[in-house]
Amino acid sequence: MKDTVLEVDFRTPSNDCLSSAFILKQELEFMKNKQFFFLAVVYILAFSLPGFTKEIQVQTAASSIKPTSISLDEILKRLESRYSAPGFSARFFQTSTLKAMDITETASGTIMVKRPGMMRWVYEKPDKQVIVTDGKQLWIHRPADNQVTVGSAPSFFGDGKGASFLSNIQSVRKTFNVTLEKMNASQEYVLKLVPIDKSYDLSSVLLVVSNDTFNIVEVVTYNSYEDETRIELNNIQIEQNIDDTQFKFAIPQGAEVVKMDK
Repeated sequence: MKDTVLEVDFRTPSNDCLSSAFILKQELEFMKNKQFFFLAVVYILAFSLPGFTKEIQVQTAASSIKPTSISLDEILKRLESRYSAPGFSARFFQTSTLKAMDITETASGTIMVKRPGMMRWVYEKPDKQVIVTDGKQLWIHRPADNQVTVGSAPSFFGDGKGASFLSNIQSVRKTFNVTLEKMNASQEYVLKLVPIDKSYDLSSVLLVVSNDTFNIVEVVTYNSYEDETRIELNNIQIEQNIDDTQFKFAIPQGAEVVKMDK
């Protein structure tokens, strides 16, 4: 049985022959995926997308930092050292808020990241979903719908689009203006990242960094609509040997294939 292939423009979904309930469902799915893409650019950038040439403009908000805190430059150096390994894995808990619709949803699962630009997100709750990229191709599999969405990873993760920086921490210095915010209640470092390139729809990112291990324990992204995606990371394991096959996806026989519009 051949796969069913649909061509879909995610930016302007058609209203023809669709009920308003279905249209709303599609719009919500699009907005949630768009929020994921914002977060996933931050991850791949921070752990290998090449080609960024702009220098970071580091600014320290001195009035909000405790005198005993280490410098922003030292935090960045320790982050780079911590994430210099080929990859890492973790469990995550995600909270996504669409401000205009006053909708908040939660999800949880596992993440694996490997340089350059490879990620595998396995959503376990509330609905099973797998998001995989090998740095070139992107697959989103929804088993309950027997549907796989496919597209070009650079179209969504390249040039600051999407959310990909955990795959090259070094890129943070070239892609964002970084400031050191006030330490949170848990005495963790909070870095605010504002994109140098304003051409994509990502307003800012907050990185919460452990003050002893220098693991990134939380990532919060905001877009121009003030939508928020918050990802808490735990059970973080720095990995040396993640097999590349984890970042490939075989489309199940008979699955509906939806192609993303670039």
